[in-house]
Amino acid sequence: MDFELDNYFTHYENLEVHELMLRDRPRQQAYKKAIELNANFFKDKIVLDVGCGTGILSAFCAKAGAKLVYAVEASNLAEIALKVMEDNGLTSVVKVFHSKIEDFCLPTSIAKVDIIVSEWMGFYLLHEGMLDSVLFARDNFLKPDGLMFPTECAIYVAPCSVPCRFDDWNNVDGVCLKSFSSQLRKQNSNKPEILQISPEQLLHRGAVAHWMNLMDVNRTDLDEIAFEEVLVAEKSGKHQGFCIWFECRFPSENYEDAIILSTAPNCSITHWKQCVVVLPENACLEIDNNAPISFKMSMSRRSDDIRKYDLEFELLDPYAIEHPVPCECYMTKCILLKTHLQNLDTH
Repeated sequence: MDFELDNYFTHYENLEVHELMLRDRPRQQAYKKAIELNANFFKDKIVLDVGCGTGILSAFCAKAGAKLVYAVEASNLAEIALKVMEDNGLTSVVKVFHSKIEDFCLPTSIAKVDIIVSEWMGFYLLHEGMLDSVLFARDNFLKPDGLMFPTECAIYVAPCSVPCRFDDWNNVDGVCLKSFSSQLRKQNSNKPEILQISPEQLLHRGAVAHWMNLMDVNRTDLDEIAFEEVLVAEKSGKHQGFCIWFECRFPSENYEDAIILSTAPNCSITHWKQCVVVLPENACLEIDNNAPISFKMSMSRRSDDIRKYDLEFELLDPYAIEHPVPCECYMTKCILLKTHLQNLDTH
């Protein structure tokens, strides 16, 4: 099918992009295990792979016993996906289509598919906006009792230190480069950075800023995400930014046994790393353990490019907003309220 490819699809014709993803072991293993360990879901079923890329997920599904897999890829990588199926003797099961999912049609003999698989996640989960296409596929091709792989997703946020943008430059082989680091931060101040944060740099374990079930989320739900919270520092340190990561859960017979793909700092490193919003230097603070950190986060889809989001953080006055109950912070009102609640529990 002829169509004009936008920059998003042509970007994915760069094979180095796919090499990076294929070498991402946590990503690969999460999908492979989620499919293999739930082979009973795939046995003799019809599967739709949205944005199949090299076709590796389609191959996993075929090897798990799928009756048919429709592998749909908008970029010219569809040609490689077809060759991958030929190399693996899977062409009788996996049918590759060079098409946008929005232009794709199931064969007339197939009313709906049983399962949709897709690796659609971008930085901070929603960057690149591919989830829109997955939801289109769900609404048009998935049976009412069908499954989505993955099926649940959550975005996490935590205050953090960012020494690679601050302290690390105070002494570089005996030379102070803080003036350089200041300009580096200024240069990057209008965009989040993709960095690998160590668990020790987190000032809080992370809070769920947004959760969604892919079986019922709508495209308009993704236009704007807002989160306002008071998080209590779990250690002392320098508050220099906010760290964002995501987790995806796959279907399983038992919820507690579900495979989870996590990009958290305390998990194996992925190509997504973490998304970090670095604070201006005049907003950075040395904070104590149990200090309240109040903020508002918003993720808004850009009107000029729906595949991208504007990320904004606003620091709030912890004395001016309501805290969760009970609150573990060191503010007097929270200590008194916590003590009062504990006294009520003992009577």
